[in-house]
Amino acid sequence: MTGVEGRVALITGGSRGIGRTTAELLASRGAKVMCIARSQQDLAQVGFEYCVADLGSPQGCAHAITQTEQRLGPIEILVCNHGIGSAHEQVVWEQQPDIWSETMRINLDGPFHLSRLVLPGMVKRQFGRIVYTSSTAGLVAEHAGSAYNSSKHGLLGLMRSVAQDGGRYGITSNAVLPGWVRTEMAERSARQEAKDRDITTDQIWEERAALYPPGRVATPQEVAEVIAFLASEESSGVSGEAIRVALGSVW
Repeated sequence: MTGVEGRVALITGGSRGIGRTTAELLASRGAKVMCIARSQQDLAQVGFEYCVADLGSPQGCAHAITQTEQRLGPIEILVCNHGIGSAHEQVVWEQQPDIWSETMRINLDGPFHLSRLVLPGMVKRQFGRIVYTSSTAGLVAEHAGSAYNSSKHGLLGLMRSVAQDGGRYGITSNAVLPGWVRTEMAERSARQEAKDRDITTDQIWEERAALYPPGRVATPQEVAEVIAFLASEESSGVSGEAIRVALGSVW
């Protein structure tokens, strides 16, 4: 067995964007894929095993793990890709505490609970791959995004902790940090910013593309390719790393 062939992969946020593209890529390479998200309507379109769960709660995370193991077997690859964006955030002094709490619940608490639940089995089997989708905002804070920025910074701390704790058991833990990628979540933020500035959404995307040396934003496929490598057996020498997928720019 090489790569991801025959491995059971749990992918959160698997119904759209980077998550769905990652699911398709891993499945094409022989992995047994379970997709988790909150919308059954979206999940029903992916063509893989799926489970609806609220990954911001310990109970929802446990449900996702149980369903995956009952249907596909022990989880060998965990891709924590779900998250909530920052389009609805304000500057720190205007930020609502409930927005902070909700963002942390989904973006940071969920990955912690999922990791805590899958790791005992990985330790027992002496193999595991965990990949977290952070953001370039996990390194360079964006304006009016204190909850999102903090959650994505925190995710890197969790990733590094798992790398330290799991390393002696054949477990690797890494993160991908995409810049702007034209996903549905990014489209929502573009629409909100366009409305706030009274310009078009296309102008927002032109400005975002100009941040990168090639003059474009990254694609979901480009991010998924990095995730797929980090999920593979061949990535055994890489752990505790935060890898930007940002076309040479900090964003």
